[in-house]
Amino acid sequence: MSHKSGFINIIGNPNVGKSTLTNTLINKKLSIISPKSQTTRHRILAIDSGKNYQMVFSDTPGILQPAHKLHKSMMDFVKTSFDDADIIIYVVEFNDHKLKNSKLLAKIISTDIPLFIVINKIDCIDQKKLEDEVAHWKKVIPKSEIWPISATERFNTLELKKRLIEILPVGPKYFPDDQLSDKSERFFVNEIIREKILLNYSEEIPYSVEVSTDSFKDESKILKIYSVIMVERESQKGILIGHKGNALKKIGTQARKEIESFFEKKVFLDLKVSVNKNWRSSDSELRKFGYIQK
Repeated sequence: MSHKSGFINIIGNPNVGKSTLTNTLINKKLSIISPKSQTTRHRILAIDSGKNYQMVFSDTPGILQPAHKLHKSMMDFVKTSFDDADIIIYVVEFNDHKLKNSKLLAKIISTDIPLFIVINKIDCIDQKKLEDEVAHWKKVIPKSEIWPISATERFNTLELKKRLIEILPVGPKYFPDDQLSDKSERFFVNEIIREKILLNYSEEIPYSVEVSTDSFKDESKILKIYSVIMVERESQKGILIGHKGNALKKIGTQARKEIESFFEKKVFLDLKVSVNKNWRSSDSELRKFGYIQK
């Protein structure tokens, strides 16, 4: 049997379940999850290698209208996902008929790349609403395949995966069988820490935060990790640390447990908080954090 491979790029508005779908399709939590928009900031490759196939899923940031340079970089990741796609998955939910960026919607409608409209969260709507949703997308993009699913409940996701493998082009392995992503170990440490901040804080704090791991030492029985949480203002630093450091300890405990699960190894995690003013609007800082590639 010929070996199949290809890039399957997942796009859509914020909070429609792109990262949850990615994790479900590769059967591992690779992308972080939270109810807040802008949880995914980078384009993250998630690699699923089988006996006769290799699927390279691309989880992308939710589509939005940029408010600062970080947002623009995030949308650049989405735009590049059209350049190497063998298949595009456009994830929507009930009544999610307009992209936050109309130019990208026009690009989706006009693309010649095989397109799947994945209607997610169908466990939250009734049959009539689902039928209306399917009818809408059949009218808007007749050439697309429409797949109702629930990524959290894993409803129809295995069937979707089988169909994706069916239409993958014949091709080589792009990555070794044991490689799960193009991102580094430090990247996933940073993301796990940031996820815990997203889940524990509201208002501006989660959106002003960036995490950098300064040291990642893999010793025989333990991972020793030293990371810095960066915020834009002194007031945010105080909120993150909390009274007697209790808030930061809570984040550290939650992150350490998940990092141990991710790497399947005991972890020592040391967290610090520093102020990095206006990093979201600085080309040099965005380049340092991997948001600008050039």
